[in-house]
Amino acid sequence: MPNKVVETPYPLIDADPHAGRVIRYMRPSDLGVWAAATGAFPAAIYFWDMADPSKFRLRTPLRLGGFLGFVGGFLFAYQRSSLRFWGWSENKREEELDRQELTQRVQQGLPAYGKSDQPEWVQGAAHRNSVFSQLKFNIFPMVNLVHHQHHGRNTEDFGEKRETPSS
Repeated sequence: MPNKVVETPYPLIDADPHAGRVIRYMRPSDLGVWAAATGAFPAAIYFWDMADPSKFRLRTPLRLGGFLGFVGGFLFAYQRSSLRFWGWSENKREEELDRQELTQRVQQGLPAYGKSDQPEWVQGAAHRNSVFSQLKFNIFPMVNLVHHQHHGRNTEDFGEKRETPSS
């Protein structure tokens, strides 16, 4: 089945980025959004209690709110970083980092997107399950944890040679 081609205002970096790359390429603004969400959730609980006081101590709700804010902030920051990989938002910085990283890996004789010990069918299934999964975080948070070669880009740009199957 051919990959779906999505027209984007910025160049595609990776259609299904590995979770490690998404986290490594996060910008300080993403980390700021993560921190703001972590603090905003318990702050909202605290101010809600100020407006309508309860007779219970707030220690447990504030801890739970901090945890939920941390997880929600991480997912939001992860999604913002993924949008840049897909070319849906400005991605000049990530494009340069990606070019340097993949060119260096190819020059070292390594596969551009990493090596996986998984069989090809498992890599394909992982790709099909995780591609654009960042848009569905509200239903089921899933990230790509498998190295595979389905990224929507031609790695020959980085000097990688494709193996042609011999007949």
